[in-house]
Amino acid sequence: MLIGYARVSTAEQNPAHQVDALHRAGVAPNDIHVDHASGAKASRPQLDLVLQLLRAGDTLVITRLDRLGRSVLHLVTLGAQLREREIGLRVIEQGIDTSTVEGRAMFGMLSVLAELQRELIVANTRDGLAAARARGRNGGRRPKLTPVQAAHAQQLYDGGEHTVAQIAALLGVARTTVYGHLSRAASQPGAEPVARIGSRA
Repeated sequence: MLIGYARVSTAEQNPAHQVDALHRAGVAPNDIHVDHASGAKASRPQLDLVLQLLRAGDTLVITRLDRLGRSVLHLVTLGAQLREREIGLRVIEQGIDTSTVEGRAMFGMLSVLAELQRELIVANTRDGLAAARARGRNGGRRPKLTPVQAAHAQQLYDGGEHTVAQIAALLGVARTTVYGHLSRAASQPGAEPVARIGSRA
């Protein structure tokens, strides 16, 4: 059985092109499920429903990988779960089909990239904390975030494993500086609500 999943970031966006592509791939209209949510959000009701509906021997069909996973690591985790449950994954636009050797190899490469990403974050965190401690001993006014630091701060926060205080220490800035960046980022369409930012001080 083929089950299709589509996602658009906001209620205003139209998922019709994804739905049409799923139809052409052989997915029945009643078996297509659409979420209107940012990819960064952990909760996507229709995806949760799809994962409950899928059974061994079924195939999950999507148009692109970024419609399914919040990150490479999340995507690889989902792929591994589907494989363990003997469920196939077909990605129309990127030509991935895990029922084939080539498709499984593609997911293997994604796994390597995810592990590399994790190791780089760990290394950067370790080096950054050492630098932050050194700056703390030397004193002086803490700088604002550079664009690279801001992106790193957002990545660490979205990963859910660091508090704002830890991110601030890592980057050698005040917590208010990190809060300011997260608040500005949260004001963008489809971003995490500001109300949740204070929950990981």
